[in-house]
Amino acid sequence: MSSAALGRLDPDIGSGRRGRASVALLRRTIGVVVVSGCALLAACATPQPAPPPPSDLFHDQLFAQSAVNVSPEQVFALNDAMKTYLRTEIQSQIRALGMQGGLIEALLRKEQLKIDYDATVTRNAAEAFDARAGNCLSLVIMTAAFAKELGLQVRYQSAYREESWSRSGSLLLRTGHVNVTLGPPMQQRADPFSRQYTIDFLPPEDANKVRTREITEQTIVAMFMNNRAVEALLRGRVDEAYAWARGAVLQSPEFAGAVNTLGIVYARHGDLGPAEVAYRRVLQLDPVHTRAMSNLAEVYLRQGRQTEAGELLRTLASIEPEPPYHYFSQGIAAMKRDDFGTARDMFAREVARASYSPEFHYWLGVAYSRLGNSELATKHLNLALKNGATSGEGDQYSGKLSLLKAKALQ
Repeated sequence: MSSAALGRLDPDIGSGRRGRASVALLRRTIGVVVVSGCALLAACATPQPAPPPPSDLFHDQLFAQSAVNVSPEQVFALNDAMKTYLRTEIQSQIRALGMQGGLIEALLRKEQLKIDYDATVTRNAAEAFDARAGNCLSLVIMTAAFAKELGLQVRYQSAYREESWSRSGSLLLRTGHVNVTLGPPMQQRADPFSRQYTIDFLPPEDANKVRTREITEQTIVAMFMNNRAVEALLRGRVDEAYAWARGAVLQSPEFAGAVNTLGIVYARHGDLGPAEVAYRRVLQLDPVHTRAMSNLAEVYLRQGRQTEAGELLRTLASIEPEPPYHYFSQGIAAMKRDDFGTARDMFAREVARASYSPEFHYWLGVAYSRLGNSELATKHLNLALKNGATSGEGDQYSGKLSLLKAKALQ
């Protein structure tokens, strides 16, 4: 991997797996004993506006104007099909179970919404409904759009899980997670027995383990735009990526992940000065933001500022001595010099800390194959196939597995 091309992002809000969406429902009763908590939630629902981003973050003149619609209104907008669904498909459930219960029942019953989990693209509410698929951010947005149309109270949480990474070309992508809480309609919020329901598109055993913090709807919109920016970058559409990243920063100036993405857009476009300004802004917001540190060090190296890069990389190493793909890079280097034992050990260390990664399992399987251990090679290549994040990636590992099996029979 060329270090000068490396970018470390905070994009895809989801586990990166395709399949049937599993809804975990975490119910909480809000009563008189937590009245002060209710007041706090009301305060969170109407936060003070964040200060605008510094004016030197944006350089529109460097990019062609993009035709993409980056307005925040389109994120939660219901289309006609969604409105018809609310009027006809779940009215009987709403009458029987109330607005919260009726909507939740529709999410839980597979014969109704039939939502598939799909991490390949971040969809707005209408797109997720039409496709009946989305990553967890898309599914949260769709759920919130329905809930707001029904007059329900909506709150959002960012969930802390074990950090997970994936790679696309020279971009490292860090996965995050969000969920949504539905409160009662306005006329019922004074009821001491009213309840709030947290909906998480994770298996229940995983959803119960996550730690969360409340975030604003502006941050949810910024996350959506940030994801779209990353997806545009992965397709090589830098002008479009700039439009989305710019929109994300305007929507939530304190969301460091979006500012970091903006910096990567500039760096990919060859605008190292603006990229440096963006990364420095991230470090003002979060002084130990390791992705921005790594990206800023790469800018310094590309500018020939070796001393500054070295200082930053030493600081980064003290904070993160074993960064994502650290052992993987060592394993690839060992493969190139035909040191398959060392390669096996390095790939095994990556698998130990990121067993979800098909790439790590694949290369561990290849190392075992080179060492003549066909049983363990087949095991890890099958795991690579199983863990493929998308159908296209699954096909890729399926082809490689078939090729290795064919070679073993020769």
